[in-house]
Amino acid sequence: MTTRPPTPLLRLHRASFGYGERVVVQDVDLELARGERVALLGSNGSGKTTLLRGVLGLAARTGGSVEVDGEPAPTRRSRRRTGYVPQAMTVGGGVPTTVREVVATGRLPLRRPWVPARAVDTEAVRAALEAVDMAEHATEDVSELSGGQQRRVLIARALAAEPDLLVLDEPLAGVDAASAQGLARTLAALAGHDVTLLVVTHEIGPLADVVDRAVVLQHGRVVHDGPLVPGLLGSSDGAPSLPDVVDPSQEHLRHHHVHHADDGGDVERGWVAHHDTRRAAVAAGDHPERHRA
Repeated sequence: MTTRPPTPLLRLHRASFGYGERVVVQDVDLELARGERVALLGSNGSGKTTLLRGVLGLAARTGGSVEVDGEPAPTRRSRRRTGYVPQAMTVGGGVPTTVREVVATGRLPLRRPWVPARAVDTEAVRAALEAVDMAEHATEDVSELSGGQQRRVLIARALAAEPDLLVLDEPLAGVDAASAQGLARTLAALAGHDVTLLVVTHEIGPLADVVDRAVVLQHGRVVHDGPLVPGLLGSSDGAPSLPDVVDPSQEHLRHHHVHHADDGGDVERGWVAHHDTRRAAVAAGDHPERHRA
């Protein structure tokens, strides 16, 4: 008797997304199995944000299909099963708000209007705070936290809804190196909570040991879907070359990062060396880039 393969948690089949009559992402085939931790990479304008918005049902699907656990999406059910951590959001809104109160808002879609929080809601908030190591800050004003801590609060808010799929948009943007390492540890720890991760980012950096697969977008199309091979990670024994990862004709993949610095030295894990495409480039040729807050 033939055993059926498990249904992917997320499946896109020839999916295209855009805005109005403009198609930004075209013919994407993508599957995420339960428990996978996938990085979606691409430069500005590559289409990764549109793809993310399409998965969330926030960008118009112009072709193909999207399924969550075998069911057409987006639906009210699929949205409840998907947690979203935006790239930037002012938590607290200028009104004194504790960390626990912000995280508790993640339970609102699961509660009836005007019905007080139940014991299950309180427990979900507590568990979410524990998962991101923010329980000891539960009563603090969220506006007084560091950028990295605020990002962890947003992750906890998404986790409070107990999603199957957690989508994060540029989780390392705007945080310092120490905070980035802390966020990476937080995301790595989520593997024990049976949460599937889709991390949209322009850099791997500290996430190199968190994700186990990379999907690279270029001009709205997937040009690489596979493991985090050296051409994507960077290495300590020389500058990596993305054409070693994909078809040599895909030389444009070397531009999939967008922040630059002219520091010399060896290329470290999480760095990418590529042609300098800035208008006022200081030096021509390949150079390693370092991402700073």
